[in-house]
Amino acid sequence: MTTAAELYRLWSQDPYFDEETRSELLALSGDPAAIEERFYQMLAFGTGGLRGVLGAGTNRMNRYMVRLASQALADSIRPLGEAAMARGVVIAHDSRRCSREFALEAALTLAANGVVTYLWDSLRPTPMLSFAVRELGTTAGVVITASHNPPEYNGYKVYWEDGGQVPPDRAGVIQAAMRAIGDIRTIRPMAEAEARARGLLRPVPPAVDEAYIRRLLELVTCALAQRAGLRILYTPLHGSGYRPVVTALERAGFSVTVVAEQAEPDPDFPTVAKPNPEEPEVYEIALRYATERAGLEPFDLILATDPDADRLGVLARDRSGGYRLLTGNQVGALLTDQILRARAAACTLPANGCVIKTIATSNMVAPLCREYGVDLLETHTGFKFIGDKIKEFEQTGEHQFLFGFEESYGYLGATFVRDKDAVMAALLVADAAAHHKAEGRTLVDALEALWRRCGYFQEGLHNVTLPGKDGQARIAALMAGLRADPPSAFAGVPVAFRDDYAAGTGVELATGRTYPLALARADVLHYRFADGGFVMVRPSGTEPKLKIYVSVVGPDEAGAVALRDRVMADALAQMGLA
Repeated sequence: MTTAAELYRLWSQDPYFDEETRSELLALSGDPAAIEERFYQMLAFGTGGLRGVLGAGTNRMNRYMVRLASQALADSIRPLGEAAMARGVVIAHDSRRCSREFALEAALTLAANGVVTYLWDSLRPTPMLSFAVRELGTTAGVVITASHNPPEYNGYKVYWEDGGQVPPDRAGVIQAAMRAIGDIRTIRPMAEAEARARGLLRPVPPAVDEAYIRRLLELVTCALAQRAGLRILYTPLHGSGYRPVVTALERAGFSVTVVAEQAEPDPDFPTVAKPNPEEPEVYEIALRYATERAGLEPFDLILATDPDADRLGVLARDRSGGYRLLTGNQVGALLTDQILRARAAACTLPANGCVIKTIATSNMVAPLCREYGVDLLETHTGFKFIGDKIKEFEQTGEHQFLFGFEESYGYLGATFVRDKDAVMAALLVADAAAHHKAEGRTLVDALEALWRRCGYFQEGLHNVTLPGKDGQARIAALMAGLRADPPSAFAGVPVAFRDDYAAGTGVELATGRTYPLALARADVLHYRFADGGFVMVRPSGTEPKLKIYVSVVGPDEAGAVALRDRVMADALAQMGLA
């Protein structure tokens, strides 16, 4: 096995690696710990692909790791035959540092292997890549993005022919192919001019963009006059959402204003600490703009998308004239209600309809699904698992997908895209807000009505960032500690069921009864309360973090918030993280 020191010598001295890479590494020559951290592992190709900090080394995102992943993707497509290679791979990228360069690097590496590639001439959202895979009928798709991570990150996500992220078995094949490439210097991308001349590098046809927008417009249910009465302020947070979000909203008949300071793509995301619509600080400029509209009709909604426009943040105006940041769980509940209500009113609610959420997501929608007579299904955390269920139901006919969402601001309301889609979600939220406004309600009013129907749910998330090799060990130790001494209550709320997905079993604490878990094995601990609340702990699959989720049900909003905070504080204390 090649050591970190040997890899460092290769990357810092061999002329295969560009001068910038070699200079960056040579500057570390007196720092063995930094060299070890750069080379002690190869970025893992997980179920979504690669993600890491930009820089030189096998444990960083750079053009050589993009080449390695692209060669492995080509090696996994080749055994499928010439037809699969001719169907090819479509590639998109966001506004991050090196995203365009990485997209071209991927395309030219695939082309050198005889795989046809389609590449957009400018940035596009991740959900448009998912759509394009299906629309063009390609074998796979690649998007260069690190989603909502800070500016120093980038990533490489792979999609398969159904438009969903690669399933675990296919990701395993690609990971194995990466490790089987003994010498990265054997990977030689084709020259761009040659790839274009031979028809191996092609532009994505403009008709794909238009087809995507047309399909989105079919999802709007409220009357045109209702749409015209809604006023929206939108910020793309310097990412790829600007043109598709504005195009979709305006063509649907909504009035939309864009936050000018955050409109243009910028890889440094200069107006925010990190471009994550879950963070309240990203709305400071938009809120300032909204509150300075003295004498003008106020905005009903403030919407924000992350750099690859797969996550949507929503601020809704309340009756006092202020704006409330809605959580992903709350937006998901509002959209579930809107979609099921509209389908029921139109008599198009299927008998086998289903809503899908992740196990980290609130159970607030369970009463809604019972009310409308549709099944509520759960998956592991990660929207790829929702996409997998859609594919499964297409094959079996067991259920008809109606809506899917996760707590981290991801929503999907149709099957022509197979990943969370903030462009689609912007339309769906605007549709719901227009419906409620026409009946004299704000979205905040609608949320409060849902609480009265479903229970006062409140959720929280705490991230513990533990980078590097030592951080990995610490995360593993924290998970092992919970398994060795499992909690039986949090802040006085007894745990009714304890599910350990790594073991594949759960236990009912009152009786000691054990049961098998239906979902696949994963490093997840789920402590469920009798009323539908829970505490869940898992390592992040894309960042060096341990994630602690809390969901509770209280007697009213204030009581639920106080209980949530107590449960979270006790969970952290029991893990030694207080």
